[in-house]
Amino acid sequence: MRLAVLILSLLPFAAFADQTGVTLGGLKADPEAAVEVTSDRLSINQKDGFAVFEGQVVVKQGTMKLTAAKIEVNYGADGKTIDKMVATGGVQLAAGTDAASADQATYAPGRSGLVMTGNVLLTQGGATIAGQKLDLDLKTGLGQMEGRVTTTFAPKAKGG
Repeated sequence: MRLAVLILSLLPFAAFADQTGVTLGGLKADPEAAVEVTSDRLSINQKDGFAVFEGQVVVKQGTMKLTAAKIEVNYGADGKTIDKMVATGGVQLAAGTDAASADQATYAPGRSGLVMTGNVLLTQGGATIAGQKLDLDLKTGLGQMEGRVTTTFAPKAKGG
């Protein structure tokens, strides 16, 4: 059970941006806020250093919400730090009016990187950026979208 509590306390989130400077500032989370994970099942293997949350997984921290069918957490050699976290199956990340979705997301805390792959879609208000791979540096908020990138900007309504 202690390992499950450790998992919950080590799931950080950060700001997102694409390389063109479009900031997705709404996808910020407070790293000091409590993390809550809800799932249908939790399997922990302390010997091999991993845990698996399965079935309608929901991770909440502050205003940030991540959902996926499954999240696998691999721990470092010390058994306390997270080496890698992989979310699969309809991955959705949202806060306020900003959101990102993909088939899979891999988070590597050691390099502060989040890589979303497969049908990636970022939305901010009326603007969207789509591609096949998004590589984000969560410390700097800089990222790069790859794979036939499509960007759509919604015009602002005329004031009246």
